[in-house]
Amino acid sequence: MAATHDSAAAPERPARPSSIAELRAVAQPPEVRGRRNAEHWTASLYLRELSPYLTWMLLKTRISANGVTGLMILVGWSTAAALLIPGIWGALLALILGQLQMLVDCCDGEVARWRRTSSPAGVFLDKVGHYSTEALIPIALGIRAAAWPFDTPEDYLWTTLGTLLALLIVLNKALNDMVHVARANAGLTKLADTHGESAPTHSLVATLRRAARFVPFHRLYHSVELTMIAFVAAVIGLFVGQPEVDRILVVVLVPLAFLALIGHFVAIMASKRVRS
Repeated sequence: MAATHDSAAAPERPARPSSIAELRAVAQPPEVRGRRNAEHWTASLYLRELSPYLTWMLLKTRISANGVTGLMILVGWSTAAALLIPGIWGALLALILGQLQMLVDCCDGEVARWRRTSSPAGVFLDKVGHYSTEALIPIALGIRAAAWPFDTPEDYLWTTLGTLLALLIVLNKALNDMVHVARANAGLTKLADTHGESAPTHSLVATLRRAARFVPFHRLYHSVELTMIAFVAAVIGLFVGQPEVDRILVVVLVPLAFLALIGHFVAIMASKRVRS
């Protein structure tokens, strides 16, 4: 959720806002709140209501917007590490840290917009944070499914499935960035973050995409959703037993991730995004 605009030529702004309302007006303009893809549903639901209060405190320090993004990265990595704690407590800690990561993710862009320090470096660090976190979480899920101590070579199946899940998730995320790179290399303008640009032009693909809205399994692979699923699995495991539930979870997520990857690729190829 890093800011991408550059306002270096604008008039000087005070180091700190005079009120939360002023901060919200500057750091959460309509073009930010109205983004279709860049805003996670938790941000729209409640995190953007809380983030100005954390941003207010961050603006009282000397931490830069990129420093806040670095903090977001560390929280994301800690989310994955928490899943290595066996049982429900590790899953609960990961659930909390996953929400905290998204809160901090809101704040880095808000700090950048207030201080007018948006830069490509901030966008790059934001990508590093999300890519690395969403690769580490499924790897941690695979380790949870294997359970400690490992029995070799049997438990390598679960760690391998976790790594495969991480690869599929990262490839799926990379498809969107590949679109931007392809358009830039072709000399096309930057895509608007609107439904019309991403809507499939092929009728069959459009029908399948509308059907996917009723069973949106393709949205399960963000760090927030993955930690929620891991927590639910941990709760069920209290009654059914572990690591059986974690193993079922990994086995189900891998083919769904592959299906989401293929569907995403087909939707891109059938849309205006890669058309000149």
